[in-house]
Amino acid sequence: MPPCLRPWTSRSTFVGSHIKQTGACRHIETILASRLRRSPALDPYARRILRLPDGGSVALDFEDFEHVQDLPQDAPVVILLPGLTGGSHDSYVKYMVRACRRKGLRAIVFNSRGTSDGPVTTPQFYSASFTGDMRAVVKEVQSLFPDSALLAAGWSLGANILVRYLGEEGPKTPISAAISMCNPFNLVMCDDNFHVGFNRIYDRNLAASLCNIYKRHEHLFEGIGGDYQLDLAANCKTIRDFDDAITRVSFGWPSVDAYYAGSSSSLSVPNVAIPLLCIQAEDDPIAVKGAIPYEALADNPNCALVVTPGGGHLGWAAGPEGPLSAPWADNASTEWLNSVLLELYRHGKLPVKPSESSYARVGGRQGADRSVERATDAEPGQLLQVK
Repeated sequence: MPPCLRPWTSRSTFVGSHIKQTGACRHIETILASRLRRSPALDPYARRILRLPDGGSVALDFEDFEHVQDLPQDAPVVILLPGLTGGSHDSYVKYMVRACRRKGLRAIVFNSRGTSDGPVTTPQFYSASFTGDMRAVVKEVQSLFPDSALLAAGWSLGANILVRYLGEEGPKTPISAAISMCNPFNLVMCDDNFHVGFNRIYDRNLAASLCNIYKRHEHLFEGIGGDYQLDLAANCKTIRDFDDAITRVSFGWPSVDAYYAGSSSSLSVPNVAIPLLCIQAEDDPIAVKGAIPYEALADNPNCALVVTPGGGHLGWAAGPEGPLSAPWADNASTEWLNSVLLELYRHGKLPVKPSESSYARVGGRQGADRSVERATDAEPGQLLQVK
């Protein structure tokens, strides 16, 4: 029996939020999480700029610059993939960094090109199905922590990219276990859903964030030619506009519809060969319930699925710290990852027994929360203290 499906009971029992369960609840939890969730106190990040084979760059953020070596060198490492336009600055990412710290796991945030004030050094951003950057990040993390078990967790678009990567790599991936949260799975269905009712608000806000990233780096696209629609990119009103203007062209898709159909991570689920826990909210207004590939997940013995009755998108405003603090899914996720690591060790697939106590001496440390400084001029591989 695969380790992810062995009997396991989370201590983080899901308790729905106190928000009255109405049709608007999905939006209330989503907006509460996005606008009102408090940011946890963390030690400052350290930033490592990774130069990619095509000349592009991504920013990897580690917690605690001054004490980054406090963890044992072989402590398990969790690569975190935020959602569309998200990054290490987002509260839901910071809470997961904290949850990892408390469970003896080293968190590294993979900020996609241009997000969280990361550098953009070529006329290419990222896409729902492009996994080349993830592959380079995994290789870099392996070189930094060669004795550590590798894990990964992604939210929303980051979850889609993660599952795509796992499907492409199959049993070759060095990642031991992974978490997918609020995964859109079927991008065609989720795109259709964006154009209905209140969801148009989410669409406009996310499009505005994409537009802002583009405008900061539009000089890189000057004179690029081809099918790029630079005016549309600079004034996009929907995610679909931006994807049609920039994304699908950069990655060679003939149309935005072809891009969505071919980039859905539901296609990759059958080829996932490591323990994968997918956590979805039944009332998610963005990663809709109808997009969940129930049959594909059920047919793959490496996959497990949890669907909570509430939670919205990246919300889960429940549990002992809710509704304006840590998402419920954080503790459940880190508990599961440690449980899988222990099973892998018992089956001789990990050389070192994972231990929550390895981080005890730093797990209780609390530092001032600080934002990420711009690092676009940093040298590749340089560690920068975040102010």
